[in-house]
Amino acid sequence: MDRQAVLAAFNEQIRQHPEPDGLDRQVERSDSVVRSMPLGDGWAGVTWSDLEPARADTVIAAQISRFATLSRPWEWKQYSYDQPPDLSGRLLAAGFTPEPTEALLVAEIADLTLDVPPPPGVELVAVVDEQGVEALVRVHDEVFGGDHSAIGRTLLAALSRQPRTTEAVVALAGRAPVAAGRVEFQPRTDFASLWGGGTLPAWRGRGVFRSLVARRAALASARGFRYLQVDASPESRPILQRLGFVELATTTPFMHPGAAGTR
Repeated sequence: MDRQAVLAAFNEQIRQHPEPDGLDRQVERSDSVVRSMPLGDGWAGVTWSDLEPARADTVIAAQISRFATLSRPWEWKQYSYDQPPDLSGRLLAAGFTPEPTEALLVAEIADLTLDVPPPPGVELVAVVDEQGVEALVRVHDEVFGGDHSAIGRTLLAALSRQPRTTEAVVALAGRAPVAAGRVEFQPRTDFASLWGGGTLPAWRGRGVFRSLVARRAALASARGFRYLQVDASPESRPILQRLGFVELATTTPFMHPGAAGTR
């Protein structure tokens, strides 16, 4: 893999030109910034920025004012190659809080093993209805903590559309969900993205996670995508790298409280 070429494609296709969805979000561009503005429960934040040092603080303040209209928290996705080099410090000074840094990993789907069955006693099931969405949300809540009901509502709405831009898979041990994850298809790009892959602690180390990755990679392959991208936690990064994913950069989610933080 030509890492620089793939990173350039990711930056151009996914960060700078995210696909707008009239049902869920609109994409806005101004002051060397690209914003994703949700119309419902979807993700809100800055997907790309390239700021001149002399104007960076002014542009950051303008984004805070724009997102204040949502009256909800939002995210500035900062990547290790973003400019200016001290962007992280400027975001901290502006009231953002960093979450754990993740690795931007990409794999060429043709290089991945797509037929990886789950361990005995576990079945991978496509999420197709409200019951499946509830199972996925339960796994996310237990694995990652917090309330993931908004993700559930967004996923349920996405499943009702054709063509689907999101698919989800739940791993069941009997009737109990033990792992889950989503794959998002970015229209008119080379990239599909993995999100939310997580396994309950008692089921880790048995191959459930690997089978979940392979199943979602197969779904992306069937759609004709070339690359599979994931923002990997320190726990999942070594597993994904052993499967063939390559680290291109790191990314840190900087969270802003929204309107509450501007009062």
